[in-house]
Parts: sequence; structure tokens; C-alpha cells
Amino acid sequence: MDKQYVMHVAETIRQQLLATTPVDVICSWGALHGFIATAYKDMATLKFFVKGRLFKGYVLIAYNEMDYYEIYLQNESGTKCIHEECYFDQLGEVIDVAIERGEDAEEYEAFCAEEKAKLMRGEID
Repeated sequence: MDKQYVMHVAETIRQQLLATTPVDVICSWGALHGFIATAYKDMATLKFFVKGRLFKGYVLIAYNEMDYYEIYLQNESGTKCIHEECYFDQLGEVIDVAIERGEDAEEYEAFCAEEKAKLMRGEID
């Protein structure tokens, strides 16, 4: 795969992700640095490390020939596809549900409230 093409597509994915996802959400993933342009399954891919509440490892966003993004989670347990036909404006939501927030909004709000309380009590550095 052409290196320039991979670099261009990965940069486009990065820009789309950052433009459509609130910065506090990206910060909650621990994913502010270390974006990598690579190829995965013969697709130009953006890869980055996350430390979310539900998943720690790499997120891979691959551009497929059908003009969609495929999203994979990768860690020592292997690689799992979490979405095969994602539009650019869905990237942040799909990733956040998989690695940080989960499906239960009430449970996540309770978790955040407890973390905030710990922070206010000085229990979290």
C-alpha cells in the first residue's frame, strides 16, 4: 500500500475524529498523543492507544473500499471488530461506548459522580 496514501487517509481520519468528538471525551480515553498511520487488512488505518474505563489497548480506524470506516479494538486478547460500516460523524460515539461510557447511561453518570467525589476528597491524584 502506498505510504503517502496511508498517511493522507490516517490524517483525514484523525481530523474527522477530533472535529466531531468533544475534547473531554477524547481526554477520557487517554488518547491525546500517539496517533499512528498504518495499514490493517489492506486498509489505510489510524491507530492509537487508549486507557478507557472499559477497554485498554489500541483503537484502529480503517477506511474500507465501501467508503465506510471499520473500527477495531486490539489488545493482548486479540483484535475485535466493533463496527464495520461507520460514518465519520459516528466515530467518537462508537468508540466512546466501546471503551469508556458503555451502553448504560445511568451507570456511567453514577461512575462519573463517584469519581468526581473522590477527586474533591483528594483521593485521586
